[in-house]
Amino acid sequence: MDERKEEDDEEAWLQLRPVEPLPSQCCGSGCSPCVFDLYHRNLARWEAARASKDRSLLRGKESQCYQTGLMSRYVESWRAGDTAFWRGPFGGFSYKPNQYGELLMLAAGTGLAPMVPILHSITDNADDETFVTLVSCFKTFEGIYLKTFLQEQARFWNVRTFFVLSQENSLEQLPWSYREKTWFGRLTQDLIEELVRSCRREPFALVCGSAEFTKDMARCLLHAGLAEDSYFLF
Repeated sequence: MDERKEEDDEEAWLQLRPVEPLPSQCCGSGCSPCVFDLYHRNLARWEAARASKDRSLLRGKESQCYQTGLMSRYVESWRAGDTAFWRGPFGGFSYKPNQYGELLMLAAGTGLAPMVPILHSITDNADDETFVTLVSCFKTFEGIYLKTFLQEQARFWNVRTFFVLSQENSLEQLPWSYREKTWFGRLTQDLIEELVRSCRREPFALVCGSAEFTKDMARCLLHAGLAEDSYFLF
């Protein structure tokens, strides 16, 4: 009788186990949290609840917003019936294989989103020999979107990835694989010029981020010697 009860309990717990998303359910746009982030958090909560045999732990709720973020505070103020209008990123950039010798991608935060499908299309096409230098700007290492994806892309012969972290100051706190390709502070004029010089072919730059970031990057690229028709601003 006890064995049957244990089997029933085990079956009940298995039915409560979170279902892993399909790869197709991830949009690849750098969402935070991603559907896979939520899955792993819920799985960890389920495992802890199962180990302690306490189903109340499954009802735990955690914030999915940045507490100090402008957008987070705006969303938290919404009430039923409110209407929100959205805009951006702008620009209809069309990419063709081997159209450019090298793409220099400069992205800040969620500005990584339009870079992902372009990068993916290049590495998915064995006939596309475009070089890519992707520079992603975030506040902290923990805040970097799509770490696994970016690490995988950096293994391709024609792809380099770099990171600029504005609120970190110690390389020793970073994994070894990130130390040689991470800068602290902000993406400055000197750094842009260094990146342009290091490009293996004549670069075409793609820029996406806040309005201020985009304006600053356009100015830096011009000072680094790129013509106005050698970059695209999302």
